[in-house]
Amino acid sequence: MRKVQDYYFAKAKKENYPARSVYKLEEVQKKHRILKPGQRVLDLGCHPGSWSLYAAQMVGAKGAVVGVDLQHTDLPAQKGHAEIHWLCYDVYDEQLILELKRRWHGFHVLLSDMAPRTTGSQYADHQQSMRLVRRAMEIAGSLLHENGTFYCKAFQGEDFPAVLRECKIQFQEVRVVKPDSSRKESREVFLLGRGFLPASARIKQ
Repeated sequence: MRKVQDYYFAKAKKENYPARSVYKLEEVQKKHRILKPGQRVLDLGCHPGSWSLYAAQMVGAKGAVVGVDLQHTDLPAQKGHAEIHWLCYDVYDEQLILELKRRWHGFHVLLSDMAPRTTGSQYADHQQSMRLVRRAMEIAGSLLHENGTFYCKAFQGEDFPAVLRECKIQFQEVRVVKPDSSRKESREVFLLGRGFLPASARIKQ
């Protein structure tokens, strides 16, 4: 398994990405085409910036990427890629949603690679992960366009089925994705929600 990890680390360095996590996004993009030219993308937990850089490449110069993280991030987009706007915010700060609504007219894709600072307790880490997933879904509910896409990291555990059911209420289709670049022994998976349903559409179902 170490060889696989070393492979992705070396690949990221060669391709000028700050972290190997970019391949967890690249894989879903190749299989499901979640990022399209001209889209606006919100990337939660963006530091050190690999997902935002990759998204900017996929959506192109007519698109826009907004990266949000507690840590300051400031990497330039490449020529021909979308402009990237880096925001330093706590995702639980209600001012974040207000600021995003003030500056952008919604988003087509919400990405979240947010993860808790691990404690060594699987139960505690899982609970914090579920809290982050639920917060990402709340933000999606406020900012995603109808039929928008959601791709969010989650740690599996006893509350995961409940969170999965909650995600299925918001989206027409939900898949649980385990990228090849994730460690096989890790409880890390990703929720892929497609076809975002506004609250009014859910009531009619």
